[in-house]
Amino acid sequence: MTTIAIDYTPAIRQQAGIGRIVRGQVQALIAGHGQEYDLRLFVVGRVTDAERRAAPLPLHTTPISERNMVRLWHRLDCPWPRVDWFTGGPLDLFHATDFVLPPSNARRKILTVHDLAFLFYPDAALPSLHHYLNVVVPRSVRRADHIIADSHHTARDLQGQWQVPAETISVVQGAVDHSRFRPITDPARLAAVRQRYGIGDRPFILGLSRLEPRKNFVRLIEAFHQARQEARLPHRLVIGGSKGWLYDAIFARVQELGLEEHVHFPGFVADEDLPALYAAAEFFAYPSLYEGFGLPIVEALACGTPVLTGDNSCLPEAGGPGALYVRAEEVESIAQGILQLAQDEQLRIRLREAGLAHAAQFTWERSAQQLVAAYTKVLP
Repeated sequence: MTTIAIDYTPAIRQQAGIGRIVRGQVQALIAGHGQEYDLRLFVVGRVTDAERRAAPLPLHTTPISERNMVRLWHRLDCPWPRVDWFTGGPLDLFHATDFVLPPSNARRKILTVHDLAFLFYPDAALPSLHHYLNVVVPRSVRRADHIIADSHHTARDLQGQWQVPAETISVVQGAVDHSRFRPITDPARLAAVRQRYGIGDRPFILGLSRLEPRKNFVRLIEAFHQARQEARLPHRLVIGGSKGWLYDAIFARVQELGLEEHVHFPGFVADEDLPALYAAAEFFAYPSLYEGFGLPIVEALACGTPVLTGDNSCLPEAGGPGALYVRAEEVESIAQGILQLAQDEQLRIRLREAGLAHAAQFTWERSAQQLVAAYTKVLP
């Protein structure tokens, strides 16, 4: 039986984004193809008993902390200790799921590159992380036998920026759990999520992401202000998410425009509250400057919520016909999109119907099938 080790570290360390993609793909892979492979989950650093119990398979961990392993493997470019030492023997395939490829003697090595934001937007990460990624990601790409990209756009970026041959790239898209992310109509549940996050009774536009420059929240706030001036909209703008970096400008712009009563920051939103929060919003605003997949867009569409997003990177792949597209670097374009969606109920209805149909294709079962196709392509 083919032995495959998968780096499950982001599934343990990251609650949203990449962590959610890795968790969803691995669980679907085990459910649909667990009898075909000897699957082993590898985690860098120690884990808690609760994390072990929550994992779908036993976890193979390192006795050295994640920080020190990163120093050895990537900052010092040390070829040991190899992943194989911790996963119980020789490997036919090792799948590194989060940009960087640790040393391994596996017969074949696959690397997932989720996006190239650090190339196009230097402030997409802290300076130290930006420098680190610019060194270790290209090196990992060169060492891998095959590359997985989250979207067709990221695949094209890999070809254009680093001349990665198209035949060595597979697209494996993210997905949503449709048993959870679905239209929520229960008034009590919708009212409860409004109360929990201090949103109030007014109609609201939802923004959701970690607070950082690439998510474009300053322009979204300026566009919201402009739309309010033009049409006296009754809406609030609710921006959920934890603080990332370079976020002071976001809060400062709200104060400069006198929007303290109209822009609300509830902080981190618990995973279990996301479906109801999406469903309670009149529409979801996600004018990011660059994304690798755009998972929140698909989540919002699956909840029946229309989406306003940028026309850049992979965002049209994620939004399909369920989104209204704007030029994310132009405040005027975002403002006009806000006015359209806030004032045109028929447009929202059309986008809702188209979005539900579009989101339905993004299942973890399909994602696992794409992953198996990539494994099959690279395994001898």
